[in-house]
Amino acid sequence: MRPVIGIIGNHYLINDQYPAHAAGVMNSEAVAALCDAIPLIIPTDPRYGSTDEWMGICDGFVLTGGRPNVHPEEYGETETEAHGVFDRNRDSVVLPLVRACVAHGLPILSICRGFQELNVAMGGSLYPEIRDLPGRDNHRMPPDGTLEEKFAMRHIVKLTEGGPFHRILGSTEVLTNSLHGQGIKQPGERIVIDGTAPDGTPEAIYVAGAPGFTLGVQWHPEYEAAKDPVSRPLFESFGEAARAWKAGRALRRAG
Repeated sequence: MRPVIGIIGNHYLINDQYPAHAAGVMNSEAVAALCDAIPLIIPTDPRYGSTDEWMGICDGFVLTGGRPNVHPEEYGETETEAHGVFDRNRDSVVLPLVRACVAHGLPILSICRGFQELNVAMGGSLYPEIRDLPGRDNHRMPPDGTLEEKFAMRHIVKLTEGGPFHRILGSTEVLTNSLHGQGIKQPGERIVIDGTAPDGTPEAIYVAGAPGFTLGVQWHPEYEAAKDPVSRPLFESFGEAARAWKAGRALRRAG
């Protein structure tokens, strides 16, 4: 059996009235093709599963992007209009899941909102709108255009020489897309900023001393991941970590 990777879903209303939990097809494609794993969409509602239950099923998690933002109460700030819309159910599922995965070494790959969740789960905070900060660029996706235009490469990310992203990606400078409004304000405990955009916005992070694969990126590597020289090794490395966790799980059960 291949490892099972939980893909954090988001709540949607289909045709503005039918509730659904879903995740983008491109997430499942990247997990299946590049991680060589079984993608499993996780409904982000605490009524449907506990942290221990999801960790017992999955050998890794992809924390996906999503339109709702982490509620500012999760990092000690007051809600404002600039913070956008929220999904408190996802907050209540993902934040404790992140902390448990970090503690136990279960692999996680955090993308966009997931990147922000990783930081908040470790005690960090967020800016509600990067483009409103002096000297910062607009990192949001273009409001119009084709999918290709929205996910087009937008800027470089400079990575720390010798850091985990440099080791995985084989370069200290990579080209990425950009589709986010919020960003890291204060890094959480043990959060290491390993890559930044030209305007200084954090784009790649990891948790210092984490016993397992615990990386986060502010961009969207799932888009055409198999063709992208940055996305492919990132997902492949994550898949290797999930297989190692699965093998270790079998040994732990046997012992």
